[in-house]
Order: sequence, then structure tokens, then C-alpha cells
Amino acid sequence: MARTAFVGLGAMGFPMAGHLKRAGHEVAVYNRSPAKAQAWVAKHGGASAPTPARAAQGAEFVMICVGNDADLRAVTLGPEGVFAAMAPGAVCVDHTTASAAVARELAAEAATRGFAFLDAPVSGGQAGAENGALAIMCGGDQAVYDRAEPVMAAYAKLCRRLGDSGAGQLCKMVNQICIAGVVQGLAEALAFAETSGLDSGAVIDVISKGAAQSWQMENRHGWMAEGLASGAFQPDRGFAVDWMRKDLGIVLDEARRTGARLPLTALVDQFYADVQKMGGGRWDTSSLVMRLKD
Repeated sequence: MARTAFVGLGAMGFPMAGHLKRAGHEVAVYNRSPAKAQAWVAKHGGASAPTPARAAQGAEFVMICVGNDADLRAVTLGPEGVFAAMAPGAVCVDHTTASAAVARELAAEAATRGFAFLDAPVSGGQAGAENGALAIMCGGDQAVYDRAEPVMAAYAKLCRRLGDSGAGQLCKMVNQICIAGVVQGLAEALAFAETSGLDSGAVIDVISKGAAQSWQMENRHGWMAEGLASGAFQPDRGFAVDWMRKDLGIVLDEARRTGARLPLTALVDQFYADVQKMGGGRWDTSSLVMRLKD
């Protein structure tokens, strides 16, 4: 079993770190809000640390799951960042959804210090994290990935290396492009069903057995139907609109850099901006349906 650290105990990181502990690994945790780290230790055991660097001391693998590029730099660089404490030969595995540029930047910095860095964003949502059934897309050296994969297996149903540093983040961008289009299509479909006088539950029961089936349909149609029926949407469940806009911003920045054309993604990003203006920044991404409510 490995000596590990987990930095960032949000909706995803809290259960992911728990799976590491249940798998038998030693786990030290750090969270910006100490109360969350204390709650994790009370539930799982292990130890909490006052800084990212203290959490990383002596760790063979340091896992990170924070909000964005700036958060990632804050917990890796500087005198209290994990890079200040990581031992030669250790591996930093970043599960943050961030830019490919910051992944390459941190991989290069890690190499100068004698340890390794993998960008390893995840998909599967909070339920996937809680059930240990995430899909993990990785970028970095093959030999480093081979060392880290058995540790990540504690919370993954599938883990795959896509290429060199940055490839994991690029794959996550592909994932978010797909989700944006599917959620908008599902929102329009359910709104259409309602205005047509159909029972949306019966409709979903039928079409989810055919070619229209998707993860979003299976897991989010109920929240969409609830929002259409009540005219309200519950906050703080699922994947927040604010975070989806952050992710789509990364996608669109990368597309501008490479010249990729993403007209639908850009449009759905603006639809999410509309939801934010409605006060829905903490609503789940399926709240796109609220734009279509009379």
C-alpha cells in the first residue's frame, strides 16, 4: 500500500480520498477549509495537515482535486505548496479540470525538481466519486502512469493514458463538449414534450431504451421534469452551472488557440450565462431547461 496525500476535499475529493483510505493506503489530507479536513478524518481516519506541503511530506503519491488553474497553482507552487515538499521519485496526480497549458507548466516544473506530474481529470460526477466509479483520462509519461494507475483504481471504473502532458485535460475538454450538446438537446426535448401535452416520464421510459439514450438522460431527466413542473430548481446538487461555465471557458480558450470550430459549444456556454443571470449559478447543469420554461 502507498503513502498518499489528497489535497482538496470538495464534492469530488472528499469521497475519492475516502476510497484511497478504504483501499488500505495511508492518507494525509489538506483542505482550504480546515473543518472539511477534520470532518474527513473523523469519518475515515488518516491525518489532516495545515498546509499542502505538510500533507505531501513523505508521500509517494499526491492527489489534487481543486477548482481551477489558479487554485491548482496555489496548492502546488510556493513555500507551502506540495511541490516544496515532494520527494524525488514521487508522483503528483492532478484530478482538477484545468487547462492543458497549466498541466504542461506543472509537469515541466515537477521534472526540474526530480518528481513526476500527471494531469488526470475525471468524469462521472459526484455519484461516480462516491461509488468509486470514475472515468479518469490521463496525460504524462507512460512509466509514471503505470505506477499511479493501481492507486487511482481505488476510485476508478476506467483509467487510461491518452498521451503526453496535457492530453488528459484535452480529453476532458472533449468530454465537456459532448455534455454541453447532449444536455441542451435533452432540455429542448423535455420542454417540447411538456408543451405537446405528453407525460415526460412515459416519454423518457420509451426513448431511453432506444438510440436517444444517454447518461444525462438517465441521471438528469427527473431534475429537468421537476424544474418544468415547479418553475424552480434546487441548488447544490449535481454539477454546478458555475463550474460548467469554467470548464467551457477552458474549452473555448483552447479552441481559439488551435483554430477548432465549436459553434454549438459557444452557444450553449451563452445559454449557461443566461442561467447564471437567473440566479442559477449553483444549479446543476441540467437547469438549461429553465431557460425554456414559460
